[in-house]
Amino acid sequence: MIVCNVSLSCAHCPGGGAGGTAATDAYEEVSGSLPPPSLTPRGHLVVAVCLGFIGTFGFLSNFLVLTLFCRYRTLRTPMNLLLVSISASDLLVSVLGTPFSFAASTQGRWLIGRAGCVWYGFVNACLGIVSLISLAVLSYERYCTMMKPTIADGRDFRPALGGICFSWLYSVVWTVPPLLGWSRYGPEGPGTTCSVDWSTQTPNNISYIVCLFTFCLVLPFSVILYSYGKLLHAIRQVRSVSSVVTRRREQRVLVMVVTMVVCYLVCWLPYGVAALLATFGPHGLLTPEASITPSLLAKFSTVINPFIYIFMNRQFYRCFRAFLSCSTPERGSTIKTFSRPTKTLRTVRQDKEQHVSAPAPSSVLPSPKSIHGSSEGANHITLSPPPPPSNGHSAASHTPAANTPKPKLILVAHYRE
Repeated sequence: MIVCNVSLSCAHCPGGGAGGTAATDAYEEVSGSLPPPSLTPRGHLVVAVCLGFIGTFGFLSNFLVLTLFCRYRTLRTPMNLLLVSISASDLLVSVLGTPFSFAASTQGRWLIGRAGCVWYGFVNACLGIVSLISLAVLSYERYCTMMKPTIADGRDFRPALGGICFSWLYSVVWTVPPLLGWSRYGPEGPGTTCSVDWSTQTPNNISYIVCLFTFCLVLPFSVILYSYGKLLHAIRQVRSVSSVVTRRREQRVLVMVVTMVVCYLVCWLPYGVAALLATFGPHGLLTPEASITPSLLAKFSTVINPFIYIFMNRQFYRCFRAFLSCSTPERGSTIKTFSRPTKTLRTVRQDKEQHVSAPAPSSVLPSPKSIHGSSEGANHITLSPPPPPSNGHSAASHTPAANTPKPKLILVAHYRE
């Protein structure tokens, strides 16, 4: 069934003719309802250009991440495995989803029928939720390793594999119900993309959308805020004993965390708000332009995720430079590293009646053994008690009558960017 753009735009006209009837029948075949107002030909062209950009750069950037992971053994760590899972889901969106919506935008209508619309909606919803949940799992993994009293095992892939399996299974659990009758998949916006049916205001559909919004958007975002908030708070607790280099790294981590949160909101919050407005607002509240823009922002996350989570990572960046120059990575990126961004903070307070005073200059500066350079981007800062006195006073220093109590403040920070 072939319908031109003019016929589609005239489908609402009284007595639209055979072309308008054909357009209406085509849309009813996909959605079972009357077609919404469509974009102008220029609007469809703009959407097609945006989708072409998103699909091309999303594919290239995520494919490059997978190539680097396979090419350099030093990148094959549990934490990087979580990042690769995010890139894999974004790459699949660029391959299995974006080309169909791009082709539909060039023609101004959906091209592969009702079954193709359901398949497109399911695949893109599933992969999108995988990306969201994986970001939350990544932040929670960093939070958990921060709270551990010891450095995480850099060769233990079980936590990372468990997080990956959880992300994919969680996504499948929330995207299969529309296939079984709890809501459904259908056209969205101007009819050139498909997703969950946001506009049908029935108890069955509304209940699913509320649950989807709560457990697949609000909950992951809350986990990300909580986890990274705790991480930054722990970093600031050791700021007083940090070197200049460590403070610069702290600022870089802060910039990365803020960038993660802001990009998460920019890409996904408009889509969630538009979905709620379409569900609870009056019919026709959102124009075709207002409904397609949040969808484009959500798809844009496939382009921006590799730059935030991969190329802002120095280990990946050095391997990327080595890949471009056909050389081996710099020494810092080839050293065996810890797999998960690890940060441990343990504080033992002194007696309540005493306050921590500024230590002597010899105890403020960490010894060479207290700063370990075994991993790129990792900070290991230890504030150790002052060295024991000479042999002549060693016995007196351990007696209860000693004037100076034994220091009990131990700050240990392990963080990997």
